[in-house]
Amino acid sequence: MQPDHSAPGDAQFRKSLRLWHVVIIGLAYLTPMTVFDTFGIVSGITAGHVPSAYILALAGILFTAVSYGTLVRRFPQSGSAYTYTQRAINPHVGFLVGWSSLLDYLLLPMVNALLAKLYLSAMFPEVPAWAWVAGFVTLISLINMRSINLVAHFNLLFVAVQVAIISVFIYLCWRGLGHGEGLGTAWSLVPFADDQTQFAALAAGATILCFSFLGFDAVTCLSEETRDPGKTIPRAIFLTALIGGVVFIGVSYFIQAYFPTMQRFHDQEAALPEIALYVGGKLFQSVFIACTVINTIASGLASQTSVSRLLYVMGRDNVIPAGVFARLHPRYKTPVLNIAVVGLISLSAIFFDLVTATSVINFGALVAFSFVNLSVINHCYIRERQNKGLTNNLKYLVAPTIGFCIIVSLWLDLNEHSLLFGGVWALLGVLYLAWLTKAFRVAPPNCIAE
Repeated sequence: MQPDHSAPGDAQFRKSLRLWHVVIIGLAYLTPMTVFDTFGIVSGITAGHVPSAYILALAGILFTAVSYGTLVRRFPQSGSAYTYTQRAINPHVGFLVGWSSLLDYLLLPMVNALLAKLYLSAMFPEVPAWAWVAGFVTLISLINMRSINLVAHFNLLFVAVQVAIISVFIYLCWRGLGHGEGLGTAWSLVPFADDQTQFAALAAGATILCFSFLGFDAVTCLSEETRDPGKTIPRAIFLTALIGGVVFIGVSYFIQAYFPTMQRFHDQEAALPEIALYVGGKLFQSVFIACTVINTIASGLASQTSVSRLLYVMGRDNVIPAGVFARLHPRYKTPVLNIAVVGLISLSAIFFDLVTATSVINFGALVAFSFVNLSVINHCYIRERQNKGLTNNLKYLVAPTIGFCIIVSLWLDLNEHSLLFGGVWALLGVLYLAWLTKAFRVAPPNCIAE
């Protein structure tokens, strides 16, 4: 029996978002300046070849982005991988993919709060770290509760700030390289590869860098608030991934050329302040850190927006309590209770460290990416039998298979924190699904008619 749409209330999302709104929210979600946050860690893992690790991550992401675009044309509802796998494979698998996706969606706002805590505590060490987390979470929650368009316009401003500061940074690196810093030249293949380059190390680095691309798939959660989602969302997905990837590769190239090794840094996990100091001096460092705080607000807004919509869809499907999660504010048309729940979870940033938090998030992301590729093969190539001709074989079999294989290669490099935490979370999902479906005898509830 299908759940009643109107049970939790008959409010509906406003369809007000255009392509630029969605792309901006996606770019704000993945935060172009996040390249500085993970650079020190990944440079150590890859022995100084961060740009190549980004290329490997982007390759897998773009193939997967095509798969997302294929599915959103067929199922233009919010819910992302949860909705697509539910429809393209079966409801049980869809639930478990959605459950696993919740792991990265729920924790990414917390990571932004964690980054804000790290930056602001470095600038104002006399202020308790918990105060920065509480203030950050309160700010993004209040903005998100008010309006999705308000979020988009805030993020437009914040993305523009990122582009400006990145442009200045690249200029300073180019000038420094010309004066003998780092490799002593702005044009070199060394940041990409040398005689010591190992693919296994690049794959390990790419696994961490997948975290940087999470925003490209999150925009699918905005389908029910977007005009003509079947056309707009696929474009936004690909543009978000491609633009973000180009920025990451370009910026990491200049950083790696300026810092061929990590010997100058005292703390690889928090290398950002030192990178800004060595490249531009004290004044630039202050401006740069201030901008990074602004950018964590942008990413925090976008990530909280997406997870609150995913919770709404799962609540509307009655797989989590509809009375709590499937409600929209009658005036603002936003899932206010969901936003508050995500805000409370984000307060855990008081206790987490960056490496553990980012590695845990990647488990849920890679589950979603893997099954989206498989969903295209199962739904389009097998069910719809679009398996005749070169074009169909490339679109519905070859491309998603390549995307899946690249994502699997990233799976092999997940660390023990990610596998342990993710495995426990997945086991809880299986137990909850068993209870929900009477030991798998019935399908989980969903409100999407076949």
